[in-house]
Amino acid sequence: MGAVVLAVVVLAGVAVGYASWAAAKKEGPAASAVDPGRAGQLVVRSSGRIAAVPMGNPAAVPAVSATTCDRNYTAAGTTICLVTRPGAPPTTDAIILDRSMREVRKVRLAGIPSRARISASGRMASWTVFVTGDSYNSGGFSTWSGILDTKTGYVITNIEEIPLRIDGRRYYSADVNYWGITFADDDSRFYATLSTKGKTYLVEGDFTNWRARTLRENAECPSLSPDGSTLVYKKRVKPGPWRLHALDLATGRETPLAETTSIDDQAAWLDERTVMYAKGKDIWSVPANGTGTPHLLTPNASSPSAIH
Repeated sequence: MGAVVLAVVVLAGVAVGYASWAAAKKEGPAASAVDPGRAGQLVVRSSGRIAAVPMGNPAAVPAVSATTCDRNYTAAGTTICLVTRPGAPPTTDAIILDRSMREVRKVRLAGIPSRARISASGRMASWTVFVTGDSYNSGGFSTWSGILDTKTGYVITNIEEIPLRIDGRRYYSADVNYWGITFADDDSRFYATLSTKGKTYLVEGDFTNWRARTLRENAECPSLSPDGSTLVYKKRVKPGPWRLHALDLATGRETPLAETTSIDDQAAWLDERTVMYAKGKDIWSVPANGTGTPHLLTPNASSPSAIH
């Protein structure tokens, strides 16, 4: 995973997130200053808080809510907000918010926030956190990724026990790590990154039947297009370390995107033709077919979600 060391360096700064979020919860109506279910906007993270800008003017000054997150994502009026709780070691709260920005579920997790996603229907929530202390990685870092079904309440805090096949064969290893989950519109199929034995793989998972299989090597933090036809992910290249690529799931054709800067983020889809991602302190966009040029979308923001 990129940014592991950076994440630890900045941990002291983000560790105040939970205290700020808790204070914000006491402010009552201020927490609903942003309506995450309203169509025609981008829901983002700005000044450490959930915010929104008009889709037609994404460079506008954001409307900022009172809700503080270290990572967030919104779909169909449901928001996941990852908040660091200070401590030794620190932990993370994965908080599910409704359209009124009120908490409806909270899951306590180990580690510090990395990735977050909500399925298009708003039903399925996922997260990735950096953790320390796994026996196979003494003194280093690993990732835990989990899934919550907000309809049934069923939660798996770490999916590493999912039955896995690599190249068609059942695979077992203590060092299996997953991160960067993205959901298909059936709320069962998902894609994620798998790491084991020094390699990374693109994995397709089935939540209902609880199984997973690898599709190809060298793909991290996938994001599925709204029509389900294309995955965008970061791929290790030289000099790199990463470049965004698009994969046509029907043909297997892989296309490098026009963004040549090394992007350490899980991209999101602005529309069916365009992806957006954090670059530096801003959100940028680029066509998903390899043409065009990168475009500054929303300054001083991250964690974008397009609400159509």
